[in-house]
Amino acid sequence: MERRGFLAATALGALAAGCSSDEPRPSPRRTPASPRSPAPTGPADWNALARNLDGRVIRPGDASYDQARRLYIPRYDRVRPAGIVYCDHAQDVAECVAFAARLRLPVAVRCGGHGYAGWSTGSGLVIDVSSMDAVEPDGGRAVVGAGTRLIDLYDRLSRAGRGVPAGTCPTVGVAGLTLGGGLGVLSRAYGLTCDVLESVRVVTADGRVLTCDADREPELFWACRGGGGGNFGVAVEFTYRTHEAAALSTFDLRWPWSQAAAVIRGWQRWSPSADDGVWTSVQLNTEPSSGTPTVEITGVALSDAGSDLDRLAAAVGVDPDGPNLQRRSYLATMQQVGGCAGRTIDGCHGEGTLPGRRPSGRFPRTDYSGKSHVVLRPLSDDGIAALVARFTRGNETPGRSALMDALGGAIGRLRPADTAFPHRQGLFCVQYLANGDDRDWLRGTHRAMEPYAGGAAYVNYIDPELADWRRAYYGTNLDRLTKVKAAYDPGRLFRFPQAIG
Repeated sequence: MERRGFLAATALGALAAGCSSDEPRPSPRRTPASPRSPAPTGPADWNALARNLDGRVIRPGDASYDQARRLYIPRYDRVRPAGIVYCDHAQDVAECVAFAARLRLPVAVRCGGHGYAGWSTGSGLVIDVSSMDAVEPDGGRAVVGAGTRLIDLYDRLSRAGRGVPAGTCPTVGVAGLTLGGGLGVLSRAYGLTCDVLESVRVVTADGRVLTCDADREPELFWACRGGGGGNFGVAVEFTYRTHEAAALSTFDLRWPWSQAAAVIRGWQRWSPSADDGVWTSVQLNTEPSSGTPTVEITGVALSDAGSDLDRLAAAVGVDPDGPNLQRRSYLATMQQVGGCAGRTIDGCHGEGTLPGRRPSGRFPRTDYSGKSHVVLRPLSDDGIAALVARFTRGNETPGRSALMDALGGAIGRLRPADTAFPHRQGLFCVQYLANGDDRDWLRGTHRAMEPYAGGAAYVNYIDPELADWRRAYYGTNLDRLTKVKAAYDPGRLFRFPQAIG
């Protein structure tokens, strides 16, 4: 379970961009300029920006610059932005948007900085929303700042006995997770994070601060529920429906590697009929030291899940070691699956003094690469054999994983067009992960599985090498998303290599 927290569950907290709220602030500076060539961006420009902000501007040469420019994945440390702004509120964001538009600076939007492709940084202006991290529960709802880290979301809501279905890695930001959909261990029970989103505030490319919900800016609201971060604006605040934060059960079942094919075959046959309150993940890993392949199923359940697990073992046909059932509080469970069990809440953050970090933070940065498929139907025997072979036949190298996370349940109760997240009929989502920049193995694994699992991928596991990424991420929702992009960002201020439009 901890390996999942350290390596696997890294939603796209990086590209935190989407919707905001109703505080238009007319100003000449809010009108995006379109000069024929970039205007100067010397100290005077940046000093003028800083004077208009309540937040903090950090530039090369500043004492905090090296800390501020770092993302979660260390290989992006080579990127050196012209400036990073920690925005205190929506109007700070609007000032930054106007500044970037006027000077034609590249813009990157950042929260947790976990994106696989590193697109929450760049050579121009990085708008960081980490300072906007208030969490305000109110009965069955919660108003949450876009810079909130998942561990703080779980901590602060659980004190009020409430929760929101979200991801696992404690340092991921809620913005990128929500905007791309939001898969997590309670998604089968309560839906995706975007499914419980009732409204969102976004700063758009023209500097407006919009409230988006089912009645106000409904198309932008729709796009912010699964259309991916970084596409439509900068999200600054979310309002979610919450659920009861009761105690949860975790479990772990293990089989010898010789049974890997039987485990996958039985699990994918059993999974659709499992109780909605039971979430599972088949995990194929190579041992950190030897590279020996292992197979296990980990899970989280609202109840003890005993009868469901008996049926799972029967479907596999071989009794496992386990299930090692443990009942914990809601918060302790989220710490366990997130890889920071037994630590303080501060300790579940990254180390540092800037927003989103803590001086006593101990959650490590991790260097890894990933690809994904959203699998719509059970893998054939040939498909299972192809996947298992990627961990044998000379592939026994430490730090390689395939994590097959169950979908279904509440996820499938909505239609593909109800939100921008299109994969409502998916059977499971699989991440292929490797330590460092082990791209050859990842490419080979993705290519080997394409005939059996291909055609769809999860935008929060963004893949810079994916060829038909538009259809893979967005499916039949692509055309509608393209129209939303054209309406709210016609000049494509918010752009990156896989931006919509």
